[in-house]
Amino acid sequence: MSAAATSAAATSTGQVGRRPRRQDPGRRDRIIDAALTVIAERGVAGTTHREIARVADVPLGSMTYHFGSLEEVLAEAFSRHADTAARAFDERLGAAGDRDEAVEAVVTLIWEDLLGAGSGRDLVLAVELYGAAARNPTLKAVTQAWMARSRKALELHFDPTTARELDAFIEGLVLHSALSTDPMTKQQIRGAIRRHLD
Repeated sequence: MSAAATSAAATSTGQVGRRPRRQDPGRRDRIIDAALTVIAERGVAGTTHREIARVADVPLGSMTYHFGSLEEVLAEAFSRHADTAARAFDERLGAAGDRDEAVEAVVTLIWEDLLGAGSGRDLVLAVELYGAAARNPTLKAVTQAWMARSRKALELHFDPTTARELDAFIEGLVLHSALSTDPMTKQQIRGAIRRHLD
């Protein structure tokens, strides 16, 4: 069919000027990733639908199409962040063969996964989550689920009370390192953990 015939057919069916619908099956995931980027750069207080849409390169209407509220976007974004951290717990502690290896797994988890090179963004996100969760029950539920999963991984090698204490130590150390100009060294972290367990 010629271009003229195609145009005429389109005119007769009322399709002139109608653009094909854009297929973007990954849009929702991209919005969640963009939300984490915005939170890390601007904090929860500076995170808006408009800014997330800009970073995700989607129309503003996509925000309300995929999410019922900004709180829902934040909860999904922080849940994704928490899941990434929890997977590190699962992998490190799941690979440990005994208690001594589990202690070293915790040290490595802290030093490499939570505080290692490139972890600055994750530290900021953790601080933002803790701060926001103090005032928001939905985000507090995200932190509770994260802690429960972390403790479950620790309980592969430690009793529940010790696992809870280690989890609190890890969380405190992450906050300390995010805010301190003189964070603990790997040797100091190992020593602190072993002193607690002895």
